Amino acid sequence: MSKPKHPRTLGETEAQAITRNIRVSPRKLNLVAGLIRNKPAAQAVATLTFSKRRIAQQVKKTLESAIANAENNHQLDVDQLVVKTAEVGKSIVMRRFHARGRGRSARVEKFFSHLKIVVAERAEAPAAETSPEQKAA
Repeated sequence: MSKPKHPRTLGETEAQAITRNIRVSPRKLNLVAGLIRNKPAAQAVATLTFSKRRIAQQVKKTLESAIANAENNHQLDVDQLVVKTAEVGKSIVMRRFHARGRGRSARVEKFFSHLKIVVAERAEAPAAETSPEQKAA
């Protein structure tokens, strides 16, 4: 006997990918996630490819996973995908100690983050209305 099937929380035209416990602080990760929010998927991948931030490559892998999920699991058109949300959350905090002068110590906190990217298939752009030349004819 298995657990009951978990209901799908996303819409029919959406797919997601989640990466947990990324070794970067949520503030830094959110700066990179902000670069791709509400952009077409192809443009978001290009932005992350040429970003100088270290964590951008891991965000790119998560985005490519979301795109693959959309294509293979939900049969969505890759050319119509747009990054709907890129959510960043806190994870664990590793606490370490650093020796200081006079026998004292200081706490060093190493932050981890979660990343959730949701891509959605945007509706077809409305066809351009007839041009003035066509109306005159």
